[in-house]
Amino acid sequence: MVKKLFFLFATFFFLLPQTSIVLATENPLSRPNNKFGIHILFPTELQKAAKLVNSNGGQWGYVVIPLQSGDRDMAKWQSFLDEAGRRHVIPIIRLATEGDYFNTTVWRTPTDDDIIDFANFLNSLTWPTKNRYVILFNEVNRADEWGGSVDPTAYAKLLSYAVSVFKSKSQDFFLLNAGLDNGAPDNLPDFMNEYTYLQAMNTAVPGIFHQIDGFDSHSYPNPGFSEPPSVITSKSIGSFRYERSLLASFGVQHIPIFITETGWRSDAVTSALEAKYYQEAFSGSWSDADIAVVAPFLLDAGSGPFRPFSFLKADGSETAQYLMYSSIPKIEGKPSLTQTVLSAASEAISQASPTLSLPERNFSAELTAGSRSFSVSKTMETAFRWIMKI
Repeated sequence: MVKKLFFLFATFFFLLPQTSIVLATENPLSRPNNKFGIHILFPTELQKAAKLVNSNGGQWGYVVIPLQSGDRDMAKWQSFLDEAGRRHVIPIIRLATEGDYFNTTVWRTPTDDDIIDFANFLNSLTWPTKNRYVILFNEVNRADEWGGSVDPTAYAKLLSYAVSVFKSKSQDFFLLNAGLDNGAPDNLPDFMNEYTYLQAMNTAVPGIFHQIDGFDSHSYPNPGFSEPPSVITSKSIGSFRYERSLLASFGVQHIPIFITETGWRSDAVTSALEAKYYQEAFSGSWSDADIAVVAPFLLDAGSGPFRPFSFLKADGSETAQYLMYSSIPKIEGKPSLTQTVLSAASEAISQASPTLSLPERNFSAELTAGSRSFSVSKTMETAFRWIMKI
């Protein structure tokens, strides 16, 4: 029996490539990746978000959610991450300072102390995937998102500091820059064009974009959140291409692109046209091989000012763009999970009974540990039948 157990463990090690142990962040594009995501505002929306991003064949889609500095409730956020694991959703946490999400007044400029507090808090939580995705603030080329005055030098220095702090806590943190307002003009101190801003960041901290793990883009259909997906300009849904080109001029090649905000306004285009645009975007610009995530803003705006972007109506019913997004074929993502196959299998084996009854056809056993689960392959079917003398 001991020899059989040894053989079974060895077989599990042989099967590790799909859930391999890595020592740092991995490029999500190096594995099967379900790039469909959605932006939410509150952890309570996770179930609805999972239904959308994992629709029509999808597994392990993405959810983007803000975390404010005054909301570091360990029980709340651990529950959110656990639920994300159970529902096969990859969380992307966007950091924010104080203020109500719907408040359009100035957000406080983050400090080094904020970075340390966020890093300590997020490192204290158990994540469902090995990559711990964190976006370092939001649209900082707007004064109202950066203490009232645009300052690319200050942000570049803070970003560099954040990378060092988070990586010192865990190499699993996958760090992303703040997505920039792709429609902002050069009009200091209130606004700075995003390409001017990115240039200024690289001048202030040479090589800053080599420090991050992925590039966050807000590829909105500007101007007016209404341009057709066929329009490719530096301010359209194809703005990620111009951002990528600029990064290439800094020596940054093939960095994964995370489009964590995008979408058309329902008061600028008809509902039917909006749905059609999503279909065209995913078969066109957003089929780009460098894109890891497309997470439109926003799943549910409630009664707030972002209602024209919402995928759900005020009564909770589904919009035309929701139905189109849901109908687009997706794939089963296979991210590296935080718990290894071996540890999950060991727990299941220790609880197994010699009288275990297995179906004769389509054998599939799901082993669970906490909120993580995986399916046993055909190879493991043979091993289990042998060890149980079936």
